[in-house]
Amino acid sequence: MRPLFTRTRALVSAVAAVLAFSSPAHADTPAVPTLTDGYGLTQVGTPQGTATNFVLTVTTPAVAGQHHIRVIVPSSYYTDTAKRYPVFYFLHGVGDDPSNPYLAYPAMLASQKMITVIPDGGLRGWYTDWVRQDTAAGAQNWETFHLNQVIPFIDANFRTVAAKPGRAIGGLSMGGFGALHYAEDRPELFSQAVSLSGAIDFNLYWVRTAIRGTLSNAGFAMSGTSGSGETTGGSGFGPAVPTDSAFGPLNEAGDMSAALAHGPVVNAGKLATVGVSLYTGSGNGNPINVLLDEPAFAESVTEAAQQNLRAALDKAGHPYYAVDYGNGKTWGPNCQGKHTAGCWGQDLADYLPRLEQAFAAAGVA
Repeated sequence: MRPLFTRTRALVSAVAAVLAFSSPAHADTPAVPTLTDGYGLTQVGTPQGTATNFVLTVTTPAVAGQHHIRVIVPSSYYTDTAKRYPVFYFLHGVGDDPSNPYLAYPAMLASQKMITVIPDGGLRGWYTDWVRQDTAAGAQNWETFHLNQVIPFIDANFRTVAAKPGRAIGGLSMGGFGALHYAEDRPELFSQAVSLSGAIDFNLYWVRTAIRGTLSNAGFAMSGTSGSGETTGGSGFGPAVPTDSAFGPLNEAGDMSAALAHGPVVNAGKLATVGVSLYTGSGNGNPINVLLDEPAFAESVTEAAQQNLRAALDKAGHPYYAVDYGNGKTWGPNCQGKHTAGCWGQDLADYLPRLEQAFAAAGVA
């Protein structure tokens, strides 16, 4: 007779084999999808993650280097194979990357009614085709990458609602600028746009200072916007390039007219066919602490920017949804009204159900 340990181990192995054969968890768990190159994008390696939350790596002649794109799909995507889904494109802040798992905010993962795509915007790409392509950073055509390549690539590889009613654009900090900038440049692409603590008014000195700081690799309080939860100012954005590289001159010593023309506030009238939502805090409400606390100071700047955009939208007669949660005390347990992920997570918890309702009202969700 075999020892009890041997017989027990054999029994356990046999039961496990039966369960493995019969369990739908093994048979029906979808794999990370295989995607087809196109629209100027070439995949590098294979996507990493799960079938509902994965990151792919691509190259493109539009932007030097390799770039991550995070895709989040509802679990129903693999079971309801006749359904098409609207898409929410979400743009990250300076110093971040879609491979950061914290950028997959809980509200995004909870949604079962849309696909969320988080494309790489560079550590300081500023969601524009740079006016200078001759710098140490190499090719920097971010708007071309996102609007002319990523969007059709996603539409070709997923069951999307590939039209304006089925697309929304949003972002935080630098990405808040990018979202409104893209919606203004290409309003035929997006039905909704949202800015979370966005650097959306180039007329503000500290917004211009933040842009110049990232380009010169000197850093600034608004620089680090990692989804890990903290703002991390400093350098590390890549090779230093002239501060006029992205938009043209953004300092008082030069002609800033070309650069200022990119600002969402001066272009507010172009949002006439786009639903606009805005979120910001105030820092923490204490002027002394705002000066000493970088995340608080950064948020005080975005609050001023939001106020200026609201005034421009009011003047244009364009309705919008806006939240200023001040010191954050009433905006969830992880928000102190500062330039941090605890507030952005709550912003998205408020916004994404509203976006789902807007998609449903348009008949695309």
